[in-house]
Amino acid sequence: MQPQRILGIVLVIAGVVLLVMGIQAADSISSSFSKFFTGSPTDRAVWMTIGGIVCIVAGGGLSLIPSRGGKI
Repeated sequence: MQPQRILGIVLVIAGVVLLVMGIQAADSISSSFSKFFTGSPTDRAVWMTIGGIVCIVAGGGLSLIPSRGGKI
């Protein structure tokens, strides 16, 4: 397996973990207070969710791009 594909798979896994953590952080007590007073969840929940989505997209892209070189 090419290193590019391994990195892509690792990024997808890290992205899923970040996304789950971001969703859990959005459902936390502090995020509920933030939603009540400001109308939006905490910055931490938002950034974890965005980071998870970016990692999933980047990892999927790396995993699906065919390699240019010969067989390794």
